[in-house]
Amino acid sequence: MRRIFHDLKILILANLWIVPVLAGLVGALFYFAAPPPPMHARLATGAETGGYHAFGQRLQAELALQGFTLELVPSDGSQDNLSKLTRGEVEMALVQSGQELSLDEAQRSHLNGLGVMYREPLWLFLGEKVKFERLNDLLSLRLAIGNPGSGTHAVTSALFAANRLQPDAYPVTWQTLGASRAADALIAGELDAAFFVGPAENALIQRLAATPSVRLVSLRRTEAYLARLPYLSRLEVGEGMLDMQHNSPDRDIVTLGPVATLVAGETFHPSLTPLILEAAKTVLKHGSLLDPAGSYPAKPPLSLNTLSEAEYYYDKGLPILQRYLPFRIASLADRYIILAIPLLVLLFPLFKAIGPIYQWRIRARIYRWYKHLREIDQQLYKGSLPSDLNAEIARLERLEGELARVEVPLSYSSELYELHMHLRYMIERLHALQRRTTAGQQVG
Repeated sequence: MRRIFHDLKILILANLWIVPVLAGLVGALFYFAAPPPPMHARLATGAETGGYHAFGQRLQAELALQGFTLELVPSDGSQDNLSKLTRGEVEMALVQSGQELSLDEAQRSHLNGLGVMYREPLWLFLGEKVKFERLNDLLSLRLAIGNPGSGTHAVTSALFAANRLQPDAYPVTWQTLGASRAADALIAGELDAAFFVGPAENALIQRLAATPSVRLVSLRRTEAYLARLPYLSRLEVGEGMLDMQHNSPDRDIVTLGPVATLVAGETFHPSLTPLILEAAKTVLKHGSLLDPAGSYPAKPPLSLNTLSEAEYYYDKGLPILQRYLPFRIASLADRYIILAIPLLVLLFPLFKAIGPIYQWRIRARIYRWYKHLREIDQQLYKGSLPSDLNAEIARLERLEGELARVEVPLSYSSELYELHMHLRYMIERLHALQRRTTAGQQVG
């Protein structure tokens, strides 16, 4: 056993040269590998009382389980979210579909859609005694159309523009109020009607649905609007869907609505895509009152570029490593495995060379001693040995003592013992020559 450890020690010492080579290759691997994705991002969500913020809080809690920090950044609405994203103030934003069309092609090219999170119905609530058939009936009413820059204002403006009614022609009785103020004014009788955009579960929508003095109405000519505004979708809301106790709505209605889209900016790290989308899938897995379970997230609108990582997720699901490992570990492994392949290609011939190099280095310990024997042999052949053979014999005997301390593996012992015999042979030759020389001098 001691001999095995002895040979192993010699093997390691003989191949220490590989340590700096490996260190250099591994260092190059880490140097050229892209840095790991950050575990922090900012998400623009809109007003703290809105549906975007509520969804952001659920997404934030789910991501925290993976050790990821999602910072929620409140804003003045969907348009403001988009502005923060284009200015680089946030990495992601929840944007109402259609808002991206307000940007030019160059600005849009820097944004990427991660996916549709859910549908956002447009709700039109009226006072109890207000009559309504078409949007033109709202011209004479006290109407709230949403704050400028909000999703509600964007949708209502698009609907009225389809009716060739521009903002500068809006009646003076129309008001640009935020959702909370508009709801309070409608319930108090200070408004005749108000538009709202948000999920059916939103606390404000639920509050209005439970208020007897207001009612939810259906929008007509939806197909005509969809033909002109393709980023909207048709939603059917069954009787009592919002509030069964108060039977709101009191009949089946049809409305329109955009979709809430998660959009990434230039500073978003693409490797975070599957982490974010999988968290969103978990948050949305049970669906909602209007969205069936498992429907979202879905592919983003065609008006936005889509990251290849998002395309892969929708087509094949999570990357293989992330199905079995925590995100942080899987993302690191995924990045370094790609670079490890060329590293292995380089290491294969390197390790293949270890055997021949090791053999050469061990034999070099033995063969270098033959240099002295070769020198003496050549001097013997030429007859040019010094007259003092005792000094030459003493030098060879010292070499013989040093040779006894040379360590080689057991498998190379035969070559070492051959050197011992050759060295002893040369010493004996010199002794014989010395004796002949002495005898010749005595005869003379």
